[in-house]
Amino acid sequence: MKTFNGKTIWITGASSGIGKALAVALSPLDCKLILSARRAEKLEETQQLCTCPEDVEILPLDLAKHADMESLANKAISKFGTVDVLVNNAGISQRSLIAETDFSVYKTMMDINYLGTVALTKALLPHFMTQNSGHFVTVTSLMGKFGSPYRSGYCGAKHALHGFFDVLRMEHETNNIDVTMVCPGFVQTAVAKNALTADGTPQNENDTATQNGLPADVVAQKIIKAIQAKRFEVYIGQKEVQGIYLKRFFPKLLHKVVLKSQVR
Repeated sequence: MKTFNGKTIWITGASSGIGKALAVALSPLDCKLILSARRAEKLEETQQLCTCPEDVEILPLDLAKHADMESLANKAISKFGTVDVLVNNAGISQRSLIAETDFSVYKTMMDINYLGTVALTKALLPHFMTQNSGHFVTVTSLMGKFGSPYRSGYCGAKHALHGFFDVLRMEHETNNIDVTMVCPGFVQTAVAKNALTADGTPQNENDTATQNGLPADVVAQKIIKAIQAKRFEVYIGQKEVQGIYLKRFFPKLLHKVVLKSQVR
């Protein structure tokens, strides 16, 4: 079982939701934390909720600014002298029908959820290779394994992450670099409220499925266990997790089940 004693863990999307809950849950485990998101003031709020705020550093980051990632990786390393775990958690969702969605929304999904995550990962990869250890923990979604209406761009970007990180795991096993893909279902966060609609504006309202999802602190504890066990993939949710297995063995049945679910 992997411990976090003395380790430095960098979490993106740490200003709210899963990232915030994960920071708070990790803070008593004798580790150093680097918290990133776009809003520094929100990161400071997360920092103050941590058990030892003095062991938490703030590093504002915008995943859409790919060219900044190398500089940010160097700054992160300089905070505590190393980074041992990168939790790629930041991202944005979408709620709109394909026929009605501006192409710019798809570009945003890929620029932030996929290319931003890839750019940050590649920026930190040489450090992991040099120290001959490291762990990439990437929070995708159950939507990275199967699809659902109104989420075409989100699903596409999350599927792409699985392809990239599966290969990274293979290519860098000899460097003692681990990869864990975290696939949550519905979680009680603002992900639906912040989701982009057809014209690229936020939805600005939550949905019933998200409100009835797992609490973020419960998800955080499950992620910690997955990191400790060095799991390749972990599926976290309630009955929606069944979609993973329906997709694998009964894809036509999954198609019918999703269409009947009326989840929006």
